[in-house]
Amino acid sequence: MLSAPGRSKTKTDMETIHSAVGQGVPRHHRGEIWKFLAEQYHLKHQFPSKQQPKDTPYKELLKQLTSQQHAILIDLENTFCQEGAAITPLAHQGLLRHQKRGQPALPAVERKRESLPYSAVPLGPRRTFPTHPYFSAQLGAGQLSLYNILKAYSLLDPEVGYCQGLSFVAGVLLLHMTEEDAFKMLKFLMFDMGLRKQYRPDMTILQIQMYQLSRLLHDYHRDLYNHLEEHEIGPSLYAAPWFLTMFASQFPLGFVARVFDMLFLQGSEVIFKVALSLLGSHKPLILQHENLETIVDFIKSILPNLGLVQMEKTINQVFEMDIAKQLQAYEVEYHVLQDELLDSSLNDNQRMDKLEKANTSLRKQNFDLLEELQVANGKIQNLEATVEILLNNECKLKQSILTLELERKALLQTVEDLRMQTGSPGGKHLLTRQECMDAN
Repeated sequence: MLSAPGRSKTKTDMETIHSAVGQGVPRHHRGEIWKFLAEQYHLKHQFPSKQQPKDTPYKELLKQLTSQQHAILIDLENTFCQEGAAITPLAHQGLLRHQKRGQPALPAVERKRESLPYSAVPLGPRRTFPTHPYFSAQLGAGQLSLYNILKAYSLLDPEVGYCQGLSFVAGVLLLHMTEEDAFKMLKFLMFDMGLRKQYRPDMTILQIQMYQLSRLLHDYHRDLYNHLEEHEIGPSLYAAPWFLTMFASQFPLGFVARVFDMLFLQGSEVIFKVALSLLGSHKPLILQHENLETIVDFIKSILPNLGLVQMEKTINQVFEMDIAKQLQAYEVEYHVLQDELLDSSLNDNQRMDKLEKANTSLRKQNFDLLEELQVANGKIQNLEATVEILLNNECKLKQSILTLELERKALLQTVEDLRMQTGSPGGKHLLTRQECMDAN
């Protein structure tokens, strides 16, 4: 499939793809397979989402200025700070010099995501793979490529800009493909697969995701859900980094790569499936802990140390799960609860104002729909008139054909009669031109 000519324009059977990915993805082909899965997605979804950004070339983005530069540099410094070693001031200057070749520096404009304190949630001791050789060298190829991707994305998507968890996602992609391809696949995951919603400044989608995960636990693992609720442990205490980093902040790279395989295949729903599978498979051990600190510590520190058997068990469970309808239902449920909570805090006048605004909005929607309906009815009438004209023309043509057929038969009969009446001097019939030709 990967070497097939014109593969970007050829649809492949999804069952075949699912089966192949389920059996495992060769590490040295993983980046190419992710690009192939992105191509198949685009073939299946011919009409791109309305949220698609401008198609600005990657190299052009690198030449532009970004207000997120300082935030990215600070996070890279924290990311690769290990055993007392940080990015030194000299290294900072080096990164800035790298920018001055076409990407000058600007004062930082820090984006505040105040809705939930997830930016303060520790993302794990390893951060964006600081121990991996590709990223460990100061001013090395890994750090510079990661910086370029994060900077380019902050320019491509000003609403999201730079968010801490993105460095993990970009880092995983960089380990499997070139810098520019990694940027394209980051763009694909964010816009086509819908990941960017959870990185928006208000973090509303992330709140919804935490509620959905809690409801899934309630449905699939009621005893574990009750145990966590008893100790006032919500998913935001342990699962927020899983969603923001696609598990890359705390789990082994081999497992993270398999999560990305499924992410390219099935979309963001995979994160819920993996989280639910992990919590369910470790349920007996979690239930043994009897206080908040030890439970959270187990989920954050012990649970991620997966063995190969546990990894494959989790992946197999994910392939068998189907939670799409439940996720949709829980999202609607969340919004209903939020509306009820908001209504309960309003006085009578505020409720009346809200209802009047809702009525005004509904009237406008009804008026717009009525206009659309009138336009549609006009088009239908025009089409019906066109169809009637075409049917009339068809009847006339059929009648003409029938008349011509009758005339043809009459003419043939006349020719035959003439042949019978007219004979040659020797008593033989005159041969027609066609009969002469046939005789020769």
